Amino acid sequence: MSWEKELEELRRREAIAEEMGGAEKVARQKSRGKLTARERLSALLDEGSFREIGKIAGKGKYDNQGDLEHVSPSNFVFGRGRINAQPVVSTADDFTVRGGAADAAIYRKFVQAEQMASSLKMPLIRMVDGTGGGGSVKMLEDMGFTYVPFVPGWDHVVENLETVPVVSLALGPAAGLGAARVVASHYSIMVRGISQLFTAGPKVAAAIGEDLLDNEALGGADIHTRNGVVDDEAASEEEAFAMARRFLSYLPSHVGGEMEQRPVHDPVERREEFLLSAVPREKTQAYNMRRIVEGIADQGSVFEMGRRWGRSVITAFVRFDGWPVALMASDPTFLGGSWTADASEKAKRFVELAERFKLPVVHLVDNPGFMIGLEAEKAATIRRGVEAMNGIYKATVPWASVIIRKAYGVAGAAMSDHSKFQYRFAWPSGDWGSLPIDGGVEVAYKAELETAEDPKKALDQIKSRLSKVTSPFRTAEQFLIEDIIDPRDTRILLCEFATLAYR
Repeated sequence: MSWEKELEELRRREAIAEEMGGAEKVARQKSRGKLTARERLSALLDEGSFREIGKIAGKGKYDNQGDLEHVSPSNFVFGRGRINAQPVVSTADDFTVRGGAADAAIYRKFVQAEQMASSLKMPLIRMVDGTGGGGSVKMLEDMGFTYVPFVPGWDHVVENLETVPVVSLALGPAAGLGAARVVASHYSIMVRGISQLFTAGPKVAAAIGEDLLDNEALGGADIHTRNGVVDDEAASEEEAFAMARRFLSYLPSHVGGEMEQRPVHDPVERREEFLLSAVPREKTQAYNMRRIVEGIADQGSVFEMGRRWGRSVITAFVRFDGWPVALMASDPTFLGGSWTADASEKAKRFVELAERFKLPVVHLVDNPGFMIGLEAEKAATIRRGVEAMNGIYKATVPWASVIIRKAYGVAGAAMSDHSKFQYRFAWPSGDWGSLPIDGGVEVAYKAELETAEDPKKALDQIKSRLSKVTSPFRTAEQFLIEDIIDPRDTRILLCEFATLAYR
């Protein structure tokens, strides 16, 4: 009465699944410097934590007696595991089976993976290594008909973006649906040299008259980490896995979940002397904002995202006194910190991410305004900038601003929602207004300068008078800035903010 025979059948089918696309195709995958799907799952997840679901699913071939000859396994592997000891849903495309094409995945597995993440409120990691979703042109002839396009389970993809953290890793060429699955995430990574993204591959692009390019030239990391399609690149798969694990360490397991205060060995009272002279007195001279961020946040806690696009805005997860915080900062080394169309889009997306998972925001401000000029107008900078400002005004999470230097015009006003309580500080280097005074002195005082015996001396005197008017202390007298602080106290005050925010 034993069921051992059936268990032998199960083990046989599991062994077939372990073979993936066969020894030759597995060897080809490895020769390209790529791990197999199950190796990736093992490397990403906590050791020994992966429990595969639907392992024996595939397309079976049977003889005339109805006995199994072979199974072509599904090229979509998924299951549950742990990252940083927390349960997650993780998926991996198997490129060794029909190039990772979605029609060989058995779509119910894809749907189940997405459903599992949303229904059990578990973070989702997609490792994408697939050529697309529609199958081949030859397959259409075998079918004898075509179908109106739809994507099974996409409703769950949309739901997950509203429900749980979603991370996508591009680990090979991803076209069409594969590329869409990478982009439909909160954080995405490409691996340099082995992953590319495109709406359609090089041969399809050539059919519309494009020059025939290789995969890297059409959709490599140099393109997509600079245009905002993908957040970051990694030098290896192992580095990509580490980045994904670190990203998740700053977020709750689901929207509304509790945040974790990590043990911290960095004293709240730490004061960095270099902050006192971090900002040059010369207003046009750049400085290192990232060094300031490292100096005030918990040591070793800064995790920057999207460094290669929208470069005048720095976006990072950090910790203050062990609490996770979404930090946005100006980068004066790129266009003086002016918000371009890309920078505005980057700021908007980051604030939406913080709002979704209820992370408090810290904004370090040195913004001379929106980028100006013909190219800025062509890029619809003002529209993108207003969308970013709208996102900031819609945010409900606790918000703290620190004006490091410039805050001018509409973009400067986007430092926070002025109608709410302003948890705000300014360094003595603060310089603000509706427009920079330096650029308009000659125009505003044209008549006075034209009648002056020594126009240069008169201009210097006017600028000297104006420098007194623009002193941040004059603004503080009117309580139009709440507090001017010693830069060395910034860490202490932001640790206090984080603690109050999480109350």
